[in-house]
This record gives sequence, C-alpha cells and structure tokens, in this order.
Amino acid sequence: MLQQPDAREAFATPSRFRAEFYECLSGRGDALFELVDALLCADGPVKTLVDLALAPEPRRGHGSLHGALNHGRIEVDRLRRTPASLVLPKAADDRLVLAVDVSPWLRPDAATCPDRSFCHTYGRGDARHQMLPGRPYSVVAALETGRTSWTAVLDAIRLQPGADLAAVTAAQIRDVVERLVAAGQWTDGDPDILVVLDAGYDAPRIAHLLSGLPIGVLGRMRSDRVLRRPTTSRVYDPKGGRPPEHGGEFVTGRLDTPPPSGTLPPRPG
Repeated sequence: MLQQPDAREAFATPSRFRAEFYECLSGRGDALFELVDALLCADGPVKTLVDLALAPEPRRGHGSLHGALNHGRIEVDRLRRTPASLVLPKAADDRLVLAVDVSPWLRPDAATCPDRSFCHTYGRGDARHQMLPGRPYSVVAALETGRTSWTAVLDAIRLQPGADLAAVTAAQIRDVVERLVAAGQWTDGDPDILVVLDAGYDAPRIAHLLSGLPIGVLGRMRSDRVLRRPTTSRVYDPKGGRPPEHGGEFVTGRLDTPPPSGTLPPRPG
C-alpha cells in the first residue's frame, strides 16, 4: 500500500478494511473491535486480559472483554473473503505468488487444552530440535518481490491432530484461489498463480489435487530425494537378471544439463 502513487488512496485502503472487519463482528462488535485494537497497539506480548483492560483502546468496563470473548460472534466466511479484495503484492512479471507454511502456537503448559498436537520447533533449549505440544496453523500469504519480509496473509486454518496435510493444504489453497478469482485479482490472460511449498509438502500430490486451477506449484525437494534420468533401452544380459527400472542420477542437480550419451531411450520411428 505504501507503494501506491496516490497517498490518499493508500490511507483509504486500510480504512475500508477496518470498516469491513467491523461489519464482520455480528455480536458484541464494539467490544471485539476495541479488543483487536488493544492487541495491535500493545507494546509487547499479551499474556492476560487484565493487561488489555488497562490499555487505552478499550473504553468499556473490564467485564466487557470477557463478555466479548464469551458471547461475541464473528462471520468467519465473510472475514476470510475480505483480504482477497485488498491490494496484493505481485512479482516482477505481475504474477501472484502464494506461500504456504505451517506455524505452531506452542501450548506446552495448557494440559487441559483440547486438540493439541506435537509441533516441531527449532532452536529451543540449547538450540535443539524438539517436539512440543501446541496447535499448528496452516498459513497462506502473498509474497512480494525482492528482499523484504512483508507479506499479505490471506488465510489461516488450524490443523487437527492426525490431519492429512496434503489434502487439507490443497483444499485451503483451492478456497484462497477461488476467492482471489471472485475478487478480480486474477482474470483470463493473466500469468498463472505460483504456489510455493516447503520441503515438508508432497508437491506432486498437491498439484494433482489442484488440477483445473490457474496455478503452478513449486516445491522444494528434500535433501534425501534423488532425481533420475529416463531408463535406457532394455538390453537383456545373457547371464540373467532384471533390466534396470531407473536411469542414472543427476550428478550436477541441474535439470538443464544434457544427459550423457546413451542414457535416453531411442525415439519411436
């Protein structure tokens, strides 16, 4: 939004988003709206509601915060459609780039919290990898071009224990892309939307589940995966044995490197 040529329109964009967010609060809307303002304006991590009640943003009594959390209502479907209508960052070729990743909300001390899973964490306790109880969330964000950490978060869902990560991620991406198309962020003739996945995702399966959408899937390969060339023409050894099922490995790891001679099967005809 800061890159928009019209400074007045750049200020009006978040203002319209705040107004739309307020319309999504169908119950105890004023108290919930002030609660969100208090969370965003807090100087540090918020651990108790008492800290928020002492903030200048809530203008009601202390009990209004508890009442908003206990009896407030949010139109989730309408709220999920709202970010798709905002000004989204794009790549240099005017392409939307969506990144999908899982971010855990660690709850190791919440023994009575339901639906907790074991989340893989890095660098906690002598920089060791640990599995801690928490709630993993799958987040979809639109990326910018260049060295920047600014992203436009479009969707976030909580992963249930034992959920099929590929199936849940594919369904989430499909919903986000359909909302972007409905909001006019992608039209016929535009470059396909690029979906970027980390090494923990099954990129071929997700691409198969998302067939029919105007997207391309780019996934990072795990370090223990091996790419092989096509099998050579079958030459049966007189000594017996099964013919090879796979070709040789990519030595350089570059797909554009020409293969050695004799590694490709002859073309028909």
